[in-house]
Amino acid sequence: PDGPAAEFAGSALACNLGGEREVDALLARAVALGARLVKPAQTVFWGGYSGYFADPDGHLWEVAFNPFVAFDAAGHLVLED
Repeated sequence: PDGPAAEFAGSALACNLGGEREVDALLARAVALGARLVKPAQTVFWGGYSGYFADPDGHLWEVAFNPFVAFDAAGHLVLED
């Protein structure tokens, strides 16, 4: 496309972070670098916190904090067995 997609294209990329402040900071940085804020971050019904932006190519990104998952010291998602 010649510009950002006007509508949802059927898939989204996600970035899961360690806290609400990190979500807000990444959304602000994305917008400062040319992304379009689609939905400001907010607390969601299941207890998490997320917002969305579209990058300059129109790809939709979810930036989220899930209080029910953990990250190790290197920042990797810890999955339970």
